[in-house]
Amino acid sequence: MRLPVRRAVEVCPVEVAVSILGGTWKLTLVKHLTAGPLRFGELGRRVPAANRKTLTRALRELEEDGIVHREVHAEVPPRVEYCLTTLGGTLAPIVEAMDSWGAAYAARLAADPLQGHGSTRSA
Repeated sequence: MRLPVRRAVEVCPVEVAVSILGGTWKLTLVKHLTAGPLRFGELGRRVPAANRKTLTRALRELEEDGIVHREVHAEVPPRVEYCLTTLGGTLAPIVEAMDSWGAAYAARLAADPLQGHGSTRSA
């Protein structure tokens, strides 16, 4: 377990989740891996805005936190696949809900760009 995660455990469960999944592209990687194992190049094609260094760091952190498993196949050249662990698979409904919410939010903003401004609080 990475140090930021250990520190978050002492604070709040929400902070644990944010510490593990809050990095750049991590939730998007988990989303794509819910469909099954993928090689690094395929993940890169599915997240074209991310550079190789960032994807590598995110995958390593997810692996260290027990969310992703990295499988190196003994072939020449080596074939490396990433998949969700059993624990990582439990994130599927959360990521799906966030994906749906994000799509609905983007659609509302596209329909009315001022929709996101203002408060829902009553005075």
